[in-house]
Amino acid sequence: MARRTFLGINAVMARSPSVEHPAEKLKGKKYQKQLLALQAELCKLQAWVKEKGLRIIVVFEGRDAAGKGGTIKAILERVSPRVFRLVALPAPSDREKSQMYMQRYMEHFPSAGEIVIFDRSWYNRAGVERVLGFCTEEQAKHFLALTPLVEKAIVDSGLILIKYWLEVSPDEQTRRLEDRIDDGRKIWKLSPMDVKSYDRWFDYSRARDEMFQATDTAWAPWFVVRSDDKRRARLNLITHLLGRIPYKSTPREKVKLPKRQKQGKYKQIEYPFKFIPEVY
Repeated sequence: MARRTFLGINAVMARSPSVEHPAEKLKGKKYQKQLLALQAELCKLQAWVKEKGLRIIVVFEGRDAAGKGGTIKAILERVSPRVFRLVALPAPSDREKSQMYMQRYMEHFPSAGEIVIFDRSWYNRAGVERVLGFCTEEQAKHFLALTPLVEKAIVDSGLILIKYWLEVSPDEQTRRLEDRIDDGRKIWKLSPMDVKSYDRWFDYSRARDEMFQATDTAWAPWFVVRSDDKRRARLNLITHLLGRIPYKSTPREKVKLPKRQKQGKYKQIEYPFKFIPEVY
């Protein structure tokens, strides 16, 4: 069913010189230049997906503060919400709890010409639900056994399924969570669940390892993104994503604005428009 060759993310990364941290941080101007180029490619991909009627699912998983939200924002910043659709589901309702586990996720799957990004996904059952006791151990094991079969059916139906795990170090996670405490723009990101999960690092590590062992398959592999350096993580992930979906530039006529109509008999009325205060 699923491949059983996974040896643990930390062990694999420790042996691989290709994943060592770069000595220098990526400067803002260079990052923005690279990001803009990649976002232009995402727009080309978008046109291709729409023209060919492709159906694509991109799953984002990782610990709290691993950088999922910022990476997703970088992807969605310049594309159409009619093609790229973000799904970030809240805790299940009582009605949803009575359904088949995957049911509430499947209703958000893409139709032709759509790319759906899941900011956390059905893998909640393998992670937070399992670690914090929101499901039984039997339910978690059952999920891990069935998920490769479900994902095989998803892929066999013609959908493209891409799964990313963003791997953050303990020290960097601590720094980011502490940063959220004192920042009014970020405090909303720090939920009571994040605080509760913080001291369960190795419980999450064990859950992650078992998840990989069970669900890292040939038809739906996991791709790991080293995310301590947010800028490099975003660029690397978007580059990889573009490489996973064969696409071409679609023909498009050059746009030329027509001449604006003449004023004719139109006269602007004297209406008390409610202009907002120009504070800046």
